[in-house]
Amino acid sequence: MLHYAVVFFVIAIIAAVLGFGGIAAGAASIAKILFFIFIVLAILSLLSGFFRR
Repeated sequence: MLHYAVVFFVIAIIAAVLGFGGIAAGAASIAKILFFIFIVLAILSLLSGFFRR
C-alpha cells in the first residue's frame, strides 16, 4: 500500500512540474489517503504485536 502512495506522489510531482493542476491535486489526494491508511495499519499491527506477548 505504501508503494501506491509513493507512485501517486511521484505522479503528482511530475504533473505539478508540467502544470496540470487537476491531475496533480487528484494524485496527491490519493497519495495522502493511502499514506494515512498505511499509518493506521502500521499502528494497529504494532499494538496487536504488543498485546500478543
